[in-house]
Amino acid sequence: MPTPQTFVTAALPPQPVLLALFEQINEGVLLFREDGSIALANAAVRGMLAPAEREAGLNPANWLRQLLPPDALEHARSHGHWNGSLPVGERMVIAHVYHHDDAGQRHYLALFRRIEGQEDYERELQQRHAELRQAYLRLNGTQEKLLQSEKMASIGQLAAGVAHEINNPIGYVHSNLGSLQEYLRSLFTVIEAYERALRAPDPKALIPEIDDIRNRFDIDFISRDLPQLMAESREGIERVTRIVRDLKDFSYSGRDESWKLVDLHAGLESTINIIWNELKYKVDLKREFGQLPLVECLPSELNQVYMNLLLNAGHAIADRGTITVRTGVDGETVWVEFEDTGGGISPELRQRIFDPFFTTKPVGSGTGLGLSISYSIVNKHHGRIDLDSTPGVGSKFRLVLPIKQPR
Repeated sequence: MPTPQTFVTAALPPQPVLLALFEQINEGVLLFREDGSIALANAAVRGMLAPAEREAGLNPANWLRQLLPPDALEHARSHGHWNGSLPVGERMVIAHVYHHDDAGQRHYLALFRRIEGQEDYERELQQRHAELRQAYLRLNGTQEKLLQSEKMASIGQLAAGVAHEINNPIGYVHSNLGSLQEYLRSLFTVIEAYERALRAPDPKALIPEIDDIRNRFDIDFISRDLPQLMAESREGIERVTRIVRDLKDFSYSGRDESWKLVDLHAGLESTINIIWNELKYKVDLKREFGQLPLVECLPSELNQVYMNLLLNAGHAIADRGTITVRTGVDGETVWVEFEDTGGGISPELRQRIFDPFFTTKPVGSGTGLGLSISYSIVNKHHGRIDLDSTPGVGSKFRLVLPIKQPR
């Protein structure tokens, strides 16, 4: 494979010749070091400096640092180059910054080209639009992955409680099936006695035997208990079905979910159903629901907000307390409120609770993303989260959401 030297057949010209050639280039050329010392600044670069900057003897390297975004040079050091458009006076220029590290001595080469004419402007705008779109798509994909990861992490923390909530109804359904088996054996014994009586020459002669069998197997009790046993079993199966359905709906990735008109109360009940085992041993839950219209939203994402706020309210209660869930309508908006009787939030922490990865829980007890993601979801719905908290008394989080999303 040929090397770059393959095509070099002459030595570099003397420095004055190179400088003279650079002076004739219409594009700006600036070569400088990390410490700001200038190795080369051609006439085009000097012409870009405003008269006041030239008179003040402003170092072109410092001038460039003022124009560049804060992370431009860092990006050039990490990736070898940076490019973008910069405002210079009343014009825009396209800048390319290249970096080379020579034994710890950092060198930068900056090239500038003025944007001339409508076509150049449109081409530059199209390029920036494409770059921004790609950045947005990457950011949006990362946010969706983060949202789903936090959702699954929450389910993982609740797994033991959910399993317990499923095991309870499954346990008594299993027990009821054992009783049902015994009941059926007794009933078949009585049925066989009746069949013998029907086939006997004198059916009345077997009445004492039938009465004895009925008494021994307590058929009267079975006839009373059997409907209740079946009703309890059906209720248990429906309870398991509801938990599994709610868990499936909650864990669903909202990537392809569309905006729809939803009953917020149904989402609240579904979320409470999933996390109830986490709360029921120390929380009295009160519902004060108003009459809500159908709300345009992404239901699975709002369910995650409900879960985060309910779990945080539960964690704020040390021994025993109350969580009150309220809903209502205010003009063109609806609100959902979660009030707890926990320890409250101090004023200095209120400024940070929505920051990513901030948590007051012990290491390993939380990701610190719950409230941050909740804030992003509510903001995505063009709503807001209001907080009212008094240390030692409790906290109140209120979600305010528009009934219809703005078009």
